[in-house]
Amino acid sequence: MPLESEAEPLYLWFIRGMKGIFSLPSLILMTSFVGFSAFALESGVTRGEAVFMTLTIWALPAKMILIGAMTSGAGLATCFLVVTLSSIRMMPMVASIVPEMRTAKTPTWLLLFLSHFVAITAWVFATQNLSKVPREARVAWFAGFGMTLTLINALIVAICYGVVAAFPPVVAGVLFFLTPVYFVSSIWASARHSVVKVAFVIGVIGGPLFAVIEPEFDILYAGIGGGTLAYLIDRFWFRRKIEPATAEGEP
Repeated sequence: MPLESEAEPLYLWFIRGMKGIFSLPSLILMTSFVGFSAFALESGVTRGEAVFMTLTIWALPAKMILIGAMTSGAGLATCFLVVTLSSIRMMPMVASIVPEMRTAKTPTWLLLFLSHFVAITAWVFATQNLSKVPREARVAWFAGFGMTLTLINALIVAICYGVVAAFPPVVAGVLFFLTPVYFVSSIWASARHSVVKVAFVIGVIGGPLFAVIEPEFDILYAGIGGGTLAYLIDRFWFRRKIEPATAEGEP
């Protein structure tokens, strides 16, 4: 059931969406962006570049991958490719959220704009709460949440970039470690299918292995190779175990 009457002004739903920044997923993400500030500083990325990344490349793992590619001396085309490949996982999230927000009067350009704010945190929070919001107000509600969260995190990066330089090395290290911890926990928590968890485990094992064997292409090999292997395992093992069980249950 919707939380409130559908006759309420849309700006109220925008404000309610803004209040979502006080949710646990949002607070974890904000803390992780403090760690990202430390990572950017240690990697030689300027404050302006780090803030620009936060506003334009919303997914935190994609920013980490971009900085890693930049510091390794990769070319522009390579950086573009690895960031694009890392963000392909957002497509199913967008495809699942947009139909829940769209109405007959919703312009396409607005949905395309809001899709920029879809990442793991926004997707998890939206899937948990969109059903409680009247359909006519869902675009305003999600816009309030996504836009506010993005701007707040950009502000956090701008402020903390200089602050983390004064932290003791241990504190800076802990803050930096929050970023991969958030990445790992959020990916696992948002996994809804066995193939995603299989790919996750393979990536955790294959990533460090390829970093030693072939450091220049470790992300590419671990991503494409691990994803392909995870698909084959899911296709020829997990699904075959499910199909006989389904057949036995039929009358």
